[in-house]
Amino acid sequence: MINASLQHIQSLRTPSGLFRASKADVSTGYNKSWIRDNVYTLLGLEAVSRIEDVVVNLQRHLDILIKHQDKIDWAIREKPQHRYQYIHARYHPDTLEEFHEEWGNKQNDAIGALLWKIGDLERKGVRILRDDVDRMMLQKVVMYLVSIEYWQDPDNGMWEDNEEIHASSIGACVAGLEKVKGIVMVPQWLITAGKEALWKLLPKESHTRKLDLALLSLIYPYNVVDKRVRDCILRNVEEHLVRERGVIRHIGDWYHNRDGEAEWTMGFAWLAIIYKQIGNTQKYQHYLAKTRSVMNSAGELPELYYARSSEHNENTPLAWAQSLHIVAEV
Repeated sequence: MINASLQHIQSLRTPSGLFRASKADVSTGYNKSWIRDNVYTLLGLEAVSRIEDVVVNLQRHLDILIKHQDKIDWAIREKPQHRYQYIHARYHPDTLEEFHEEWGNKQNDAIGALLWKIGDLERKGVRILRDDVDRMMLQKVVMYLVSIEYWQDPDNGMWEDNEEIHASSIGACVAGLEKVKGIVMVPQWLITAGKEALWKLLPKESHTRKLDLALLSLIYPYNVVDKRVRDCILRNVEEHLVRERGVIRHIGDWYHNRDGEAEWTMGFAWLAIIYKQIGNTQKYQHYLAKTRSVMNSAGELPELYYARSSEHNENTPLAWAQSLHIVAEV
């Protein structure tokens, strides 16, 4: 099963080393490359020691930032006021260009995720930064987070939804800043500001949303919450968001809503990973079995199934769902 998921991921790899979110021929726009999706996709590759692919991918993301450096420099000088002024969350996997149509481009969690994985691997002795240009670019991303005041910046979050201050976005940035501290300059106050804002929100995702699948990211991969909050998040997700063929993102989710919220397959793998890490073998085995059970006839993990239905949408395989499956299996 691991090899099958790995093959599905590799089928989404482009010559640049970036991964499409899903197949090239989908009509949904998922043939683009998202920063967040790529970082989560790398988790599975790293788990099976495909380090070269991971390095190439992260260096390509640095190339994206360098390509758009003038925009980032401007955002450092003046706090962005409009979505298009933010570092975008998705790019053309071949040209590394932004997509300019109206989109939920304010996704601070994606920036935190990229910092986190670059810092994580550098600390493990895997060289991601090729030269001083890369290092300066990483420093500029930190300066960008200062400028946007990430700890109090309403963004579109992991689900590209309404602009609010999201705990999952703040947590990703805190984790990223902690990982790159010492590699580049990160003032301690910048991390502290994020932690203080995070603890004011938790265990909620935002002021309007108590329950959200995205909160699992604060447990894995970022590990920025204590046991009490961790257990509260897990209890809320399991009691209110788990469904037959996946985990809904949040109550009232409009995306692919057909008389009910869509059920995301990767939620099962995410829960399996967490329960494996905390040593709950029974729940780990349960959610691993659930993950396997929602693979389609091609052995793919679709993005989602429609509510109370065996029909899934066309975004299959979903790269980061396959990746989380690999991590859960290893």
